[in-house]
Amino acid sequence: MDLCYVVFVAFVLRLHLCVEAFAARDVELVTATVGQLQREQCDLFAGEWIANPAGPAYTNESCRFIEARRDCMTNGRPDTEYIYWRWKPYDCELPLFNAKKFLNSMRNKSWVFIGDSILRNQLGSLLCLLSKDEEVVREETINSIIWHLPSRNFTLALVWAPFILKASDEADNITVHLDVLETEWTSHYNDYDYVVVSGGHWFLKTTIFQENDTVIGCNYCPGMNVPELGRDFLYRKALQLAFRFILSSDHKPLVLFRTWTPDHFEFGRWNTGGVCNRTKPYKEGEFGGHDVDHIMRGVEIEEVEKALAVGTQNGTRIRLLDTYHLSLLRPDGHPGPYFRFHPDMGKWTQNDCVHWCMPGPVEAWNDIVMEMVLNEGDLRYSSRI
Repeated sequence: MDLCYVVFVAFVLRLHLCVEAFAARDVELVTATVGQLQREQCDLFAGEWIANPAGPAYTNESCRFIEARRDCMTNGRPDTEYIYWRWKPYDCELPLFNAKKFLNSMRNKSWVFIGDSILRNQLGSLLCLLSKDEEVVREETINSIIWHLPSRNFTLALVWAPFILKASDEADNITVHLDVLETEWTSHYNDYDYVVVSGGHWFLKTTIFQENDTVIGCNYCPGMNVPELGRDFLYRKALQLAFRFILSSDHKPLVLFRTWTPDHFEFGRWNTGGVCNRTKPYKEGEFGGHDVDHIMRGVEIEEVEKALAVGTQNGTRIRLLDTYHLSLLRPDGHPGPYFRFHPDMGKWTQNDCVHWCMPGPVEAWNDIVMEMVLNEGDLRYSSRI
């Protein structure tokens, strides 16, 4: 009887140990699987701004690439809380930008940024982040600016193409050719390993549009005997032409399309007394954006989805850099009146509620860029549509 009891106890213990061992392996497997699923399914663009007591990676004193109109600190902005936030996706961690790691992966590579002043705003932030680790040498041509980081043979270029299309240089009544892309970027497209494209805001300007060198319409041109064309129609035409070129090219760089960025004017627009004087991020749902934001971003999402469908068939690598939502939550990140040096606040002054202070929220855009680029092929990213 005692012997049977001992055998039974031994059997139970062995069974228990086997179950424990299986459970441990099972837990390890499940944990790894869940971790992989979380990694694959992480939406970098859905999250919240959380406190970052460490502060920004650079300042107006440590970086020489901050444009005067984005240098809110030097221009006298009195509050500083806007530089103590970082973007945190809900389902994963987003590492802060690591210049050394990024540059080591970019040896003998070249980037081009194609777009407007908001994209230049982002590139300026990237240069500030990179210059912490390496000397940056600047060259300027007629239509573009190039920066070299010699120790890695890494090149960054900026092509001014706010419409992405061919356009005249006038400040007012700009003429845009809806059937011709800006050749400054198309003629050098094969030279780049990474392409970042963004635009849209210039389609809100007074603009005359041509096809086959014939005027077909305009945007916001009262008094002119020309049919008004919707800005979303015009933006769609530009994106379709750009994606057609990218998809048909034999050259297959990684193309990041950065989405529309919202402005935060309140109580008016840029020319009617609008301001952006908030000092904290919005909470989720507190601000939904303007009607034009939804229209223009909707065009982008639709055209990018079409391009992605074709790209998956012919090997064109297009990725959506969807900075819209995280930017929507940062009304405190704009220069406001401090795009000028120490503005006289006792008088009416124009506000910039479109561009971004540096340092500021725009660093999060580059945190995401690094995560997307260094994990290309390993992660899937979604966006709010």
